[in-house]
Amino acid sequence: MTRSHEPPGYQCPFCKLAAGADTAHNSVADIVRRTSGALALISPRWWPRNHGHVLVVPTRHYENLYELPASAGHAVHDLVREVAIAIRATYGCEGISTRQHNEPAGNQDAWHYHVHVFPRYAGDRLYSSVPYPEFVTAEQRRPYAERLRCYFAAATGHESRA
Repeated sequence: MTRSHEPPGYQCPFCKLAAGADTAHNSVADIVRRTSGALALISPRWWPRNHGHVLVVPTRHYENLYELPASAGHAVHDLVREVAIAIRATYGCEGISTRQHNEPAGNQDAWHYHVHVFPRYAGDRLYSSVPYPEFVTAEQRRPYAERLRCYFAAATGHESRA
């Protein structure tokens, strides 16, 4: 087990969302799908040519990959697959990339395990670009959340509840 990198008094934003409360940068309206072990939400941090990327997190708190039990990993990665398919079907993108970071040296900056699911386009230069300096607004995230929720509602036969 590795040491925790959570600062003293850390209030986990993903745990807060999983409990049904808004955070400083996300609201429960950003959640596009929830399963018994994971949830997917539109990220408030965007890259210039990859808008609307999704974060998939376990509903229970695990700081990083080292702590993640297999059952939570399966829940997250099953949902990552569903989200990738939904993004591919609804964003008009040409591919998908996923990313996951652990510890500060691994570029982790939120202390709850999460996987990024990015829409990809030819020539988008995702890996050589940097995110916008500011978080995007709820209004900017809304169309992406609605698109994915509609997709999941049609695919599952019922509305996704955050």
